[in-house]
Amino acid sequence: MARKTKDLKFPSFCLGDLTYVDIQAYLKLSDTILIPHASLEQHGPHLPLYTDTITSTEVASRAGEEAGILYTPTLWLGYSPQHMRAPGFGAGTITLRSNTLLNVIYDIGRSLIHHGFNRLIFVNGHGSNVKVLDPVLRRLRYETGALIGFYKPYAERYIGMLKDVLEGTPEQTPGWHAGELETAQVLAHNPNIVRMDRAAVDKAHAPQWLGPAWVKKDGMPDAEFQGYQYFNFPFDHEEFTDSGVMGVPSMGTAEKGEIAFSRFAKHLIDAVEELEKVEVTVHNRDWTVDKAWQPS
Repeated sequence: MARKTKDLKFPSFCLGDLTYVDIQAYLKLSDTILIPHASLEQHGPHLPLYTDTITSTEVASRAGEEAGILYTPTLWLGYSPQHMRAPGFGAGTITLRSNTLLNVIYDIGRSLIHHGFNRLIFVNGHGSNVKVLDPVLRRLRYETGALIGFYKPYAERYIGMLKDVLEGTPEQTPGWHAGELETAQVLAHNPNIVRMDRAAVDKAHAPQWLGPAWVKKDGMPDAEFQGYQYFNFPFDHEEFTDSGVMGVPSMGTAEKGEIAFSRFAKHLIDAVEELEKVEVTVHNRDWTVDKAWQPS
C-alpha cells in the first residue's frame, strides 16, 4: 500500500536533511519514525569498525526512502565493553557505559515524542545493545504512552528469513561477528572498505580460564556445561575468538548482502504498515516540563 508521505517533495526522508516545515508536513500524514542505532567496534582484521552501523543505516534508510518513512541519522555509539581489548592494543572500539546509553536513548525518544511522533521504531544493528536497553524502552512507553518498537535486522542464533541465502552450516556460525553475513552486507554497502586479503576463518571457543569442562559455540554470553546452556558470563570478545571473527568471511558476497538488506527493509516496511493500525494515545508529550529531565 502506497503511503501518502511518498507524495511529499522531500530531498530524502532522513530527519537531518529536512527543515522543521518538512517535519510539520510529514506529521500531518504519519506519526512514525525509525531510529537506526548500532555501535563502533572491532570486526576482525577485514571489516570496518562501522560494520554494525552499516547494517542499521542500510535497513532503515532503504525502508524509509522506499516507503516514505522518516528516519533519524544513525546513532553510531552503543554498548561494546567486550570489544575494548587491553589498554594500548589499539582496537578502536568506542563504547558507552550502560547508564550513558540509557540516557541518550531516553533523550532521543522524549525529544521525538515531544515533537509529535507517537510510534518510535529503533532499528538496532548491534546485539549487545539488547542487553541494556529494555529499561529505557519500557520507561519511554510507560511515561508517555507512545508505541516503542525494537527491530533487530541481523542473524546470530536466529537466521530467520535468510535461511536460503546463507550457505554456512550452523557450526560455521554464518550470522555471527564478521562472518558470512556481515561480510556480505559490508560488501554490498561498499566493497572498498572490506579487506578480504586479511579475512580469517575462526570460530568461538570456551575461554581457557574456564577449563576443559566448558563449551562455547558462538557469541552469546553463555557457555555449555555438561551439554546445557544454563550459565552466562560477562565474557570479553577476545576470550572466545582469537581474531575477532566468528565464521567464514569468504562465503560472504555482495549479492547476499543486497538480498539481506532488501528483505529486512521490506519486512520493516510491512511491519510499520501494521503498527500504524494500532491505536496509540500519548499522555505525556511535553519534554520541557518533565521532572525527569531536570538536572539533579
